[in-house]
Formats: sequence, structure tokens, C-alpha cells
Amino acid sequence: MVVVAAANAVLRYAGRALGENLSSNAWLELQWYLFSLVFLLGAPHALRRGGHVRVDVLLERWGPRARLWIDLVGGLGLLIPFCVFAIWNSYEFVADSVATLEQSPDPGGLPRWPIKLVVPLAFGLLLLQSVAEVLRRLAVLAGAPLEETLALHTDDREEAA
Repeated sequence: MVVVAAANAVLRYAGRALGENLSSNAWLELQWYLFSLVFLLGAPHALRRGGHVRVDVLLERWGPRARLWIDLVGGLGLLIPFCVFAIWNSYEFVADSVATLEQSPDPGGLPRWPIKLVVPLAFGLLLLQSVAEVLRRLAVLAGAPLEETLALHTDDREEAA
């Protein structure tokens, strides 16, 4: 994404200096598509690794059991329903786009249907990861060892460091 953005900027300014148009809408749209992919497909990965946004100011005051309950209620009451809502509401939007093989309205633009197809896929992956996280919390609340059950997150963070 960064390389595409940088190349597009260099080509735009080089084109001006040469009196040619070296940039195109396809480069701009490719940059937009890559940016979208990072966030759409990065969300399930961030949830898996425990890298999603939390209100740590409040959570640090509570113990591990209270945090588990907050995660459980948040997953069941907010995250899972939101994922189902997003998948359900994106169906017609995506189906229409794929059926018509939607193209960019801009000259030289890219097809739009492939990036739209990623929306329900990404929310499906986020839904699966949400269910896994809820099941982990339920296992710990039912008596499974906290460290072993939720170790996935700490192991991933240590490997990344």
C-alpha cells in the first residue's frame, strides 16, 4: 500500500515535469483497495491477538474475572450481533455488484466487485474469531485455567517482540 502510494505520487510529479500523465485512477483505487484490505482482514487478526481497542482505564481497575465477564458480554451482546448484521446487510450490496461485475465509474478505474466481495468475507472471519473468543472466556469462567486457555494472546505478543 505504501509502495503503491509512493509510486503514484512520484509518477504524478514526474509526469508533470515531463508534460505527461503517468498516474492513473487505477493506482489511486489500488491504494484504496489495499487500505481497505488491511482494515477488513486485519480486524479478525487483531481480535485474535488481543490487539483491538479497549477502555483500559476502566479495565485495569478490575480483576481478571471481571474482565472475562466484560469480554463475554461485549462479544455476545455487541460484536457477534454486529458481525451478523454486517454480513446480512452486505449481501444485497455485494450480490448486485458481483452480478453486474461492477466497475469503477472513474476512467481507467478498477473493478469494484472484488473489493466489495471482501466485506462479508471479512465480517465472517471476524464472526468466527468472535465466537472463538467467547468460547475461550466461557471455558475460563467454567473453570479452565486462565493462563492456558488465554495463553494464545500472550504467546503471540511475545513472539512479535
